[in-house]
Amino acid sequence: MSYVERSGLRVDGLIADFVEREALPGTGIGAAQFWGGFARLVRDFVPRNRELLAIRDRMQGQIDDWHKANGPVANDPAGYEAFLRQIGYLVPEPADFTIETTGLDPEISSICGPQLVVPVSNARYALNAANARWGSLYDALYGTDAISRDGELAPGRGYNPRRGAAVFAAAAAFLDQAFPLARGSHREATGYSVSNRGTLVVDTLDGQAALADPGQLAGQADDRGHLAILLRHHGLNVELVIDPAHPVGKDHPAHLADIIVEAALTTIQDCEDSVAAVDAEDKVGVYRNWLGLMNGTLEDTFEKAGKTVTRRLQPDRTYRGVDGQPLTLKGRALLLVRNVGHLMTTRAVLDADGNPIGEGLMDAAITVLCALSDKVNSTTGAIYIVKPKMHGPDEVAFACEVFGAVEAMLGLAPDTIKIGIMDEERRTSANLKACIHAARRRVFFINTGFLDRTGDEIHTSMLAGPVLRKDDVKAERWIQSYEDRNVLIGLAAGFSGRAQIGKGMWARPDDMAAMLKAKIGHPNAGANTAWVPSPTAATLHALHYHQVDVFAAQKRRHNQATPGLGELFSMPVLDASKLSKAEISRELENNAQGILGYVVRWVDEGVGCSKVPDINDVGLMEDRATCRISSQAVANWLKHGLVSEAEVRAAFEKMAVVVDGQNAGDPLYHPMAGRFDTSFAFAAALDLALLGATQPSGYTEPILHAARERAKAAANS
Repeated sequence: MSYVERSGLRVDGLIADFVEREALPGTGIGAAQFWGGFARLVRDFVPRNRELLAIRDRMQGQIDDWHKANGPVANDPAGYEAFLRQIGYLVPEPADFTIETTGLDPEISSICGPQLVVPVSNARYALNAANARWGSLYDALYGTDAISRDGELAPGRGYNPRRGAAVFAAAAAFLDQAFPLARGSHREATGYSVSNRGTLVVDTLDGQAALADPGQLAGQADDRGHLAILLRHHGLNVELVIDPAHPVGKDHPAHLADIIVEAALTTIQDCEDSVAAVDAEDKVGVYRNWLGLMNGTLEDTFEKAGKTVTRRLQPDRTYRGVDGQPLTLKGRALLLVRNVGHLMTTRAVLDADGNPIGEGLMDAAITVLCALSDKVNSTTGAIYIVKPKMHGPDEVAFACEVFGAVEAMLGLAPDTIKIGIMDEERRTSANLKACIHAARRRVFFINTGFLDRTGDEIHTSMLAGPVLRKDDVKAERWIQSYEDRNVLIGLAAGFSGRAQIGKGMWARPDDMAAMLKAKIGHPNAGANTAWVPSPTAATLHALHYHQVDVFAAQKRRHNQATPGLGELFSMPVLDASKLSKAEISRELENNAQGILGYVVRWVDEGVGCSKVPDINDVGLMEDRATCRISSQAVANWLKHGLVSEAEVRAAFEKMAVVVDGQNAGDPLYHPMAGRFDTSFAFAAALDLALLGATQPSGYTEPILHAARERAKAAANS
């Protein structure tokens, strides 16, 4: 690294150049103002950050000691809760209150729909996710298992008209549910038009029909070479594309060439879990893409199907409203940015004593600086930062103070920066009301991150006893308690109609039929949004928000009793005697395979999130949260003697051969088998298991970052 001096800080030249030559121009902020403010940020907050991390370590040690003396929580649940209060892990709940956040965009406060999370380091993916505000329902149905692929409905190499007919039928069923006709069905439609009186006219074999609710017609556009009819339901827009000349439209009885649904209302552009950014070079790539999204200049050119494609942000969509006036709708998702948490430090900036600073502080300063160039995102001027991996209300308050200091250094009005609280660590979920209260003027979002939350549960209770198998953990009542508490505490704090309550990821991107059956549970539970793994999944999940009136669901749930802490702390330990040696070996190998499949791409290729085949070759979305679960599970079984270190090593070596085979078609892949002593990726994966019990909060970042740095250094040597 080559450093330059800025206001007493040593700043990597790549970071300094990006800030001064790309991010600052046009903001009215000079370099001296920025670096002086940044130096104050480091001076004031780095020591406090360290203190908060020390509190985490101290509390974990005390919890470990309690379990050594008392065993599992079930042995003395009342004593356990009293102990957590005694050490300050649990804090007194504040009196009832209502959040005070103002200036939020409607995608946050008043419209419900899917949410994407995407690594902002990958320009193509970042653009795809930003552009996923609108999606083709026909493509989503035809191209996935949402429509059966069996028998005569198999997609085949060319267009399958029988499958196309099934898509038409499914699409008509959606229209009947969301936009019912006064009589008849959309299945019988032979034409769509808009009358001179501004009403939808649907021709059928039995005559003309109208919408049961004429007010659902929002507008039209007839200047695109075809007719576009805009409908609206539950605040979400749907466009009917009427085009008899279109290859699909010519085959539809009503020439309905497509149905374009409003899908991903919001997208988290991620600097954290899905990103492998370990040095100044990587961080500049992250920040540069975020800046390009804010000012509308980001583009990416790539080869697809033998053609060169350049992707840019989609423009807004224009229509003529039913009142005859121009109507403009946003063409892109509202973009949020996820900063890193409080744990990691970065050598991209060194303090006055030559120590690495908190990476989260750098993220806060530079992502907000980039957001000052926003020309295409928020209509209110709000800046949305999702803050992950906070442990309790003191850490939430700390993040809010950091954001206040960033506002001051950049000349922003107080509370311009909004905070999304990831409810993914147990001390936060146990103190959620106090956490929300600490951020009550800024909070725009709470979300259950059940993957990280499970990893934290395992690590926090590491010494309680052997953890259940991963699939068994998913069925435990503490998870339902956690999900219910998140919604009910959020509703009691006044989130309905003001802010988002979110739910976690669907991890099987190729299994859309199952997603359509299962994920409707999220809006039914009162969640404004839920994470999906792709733009296609967002298009399909959007259908759930037509089926469910989320605000009605929230009203229904508002006065339900909130599950108590006893429920939240109820995960049992495993009775290992009920597992055979073969079952233990199978679970160990399953975890080892998942860790290796994810880590090898992270370390060797810098891929922070990817679809990784599991031990049964089922593609699963993997990021550091899923890796945290698997590594903590192995570490726990090792700690309690269900497996030995030799067995863990043998399982990892065996599964390395499997992972090598699954990646045989990747030209960038470096096999691990036969290189166990020299593969940085294999060593990191194994360390995550063998050293997992001693990693801070069970996080994977320290080991992964160190291995990636070594791999990059070796590649550049």
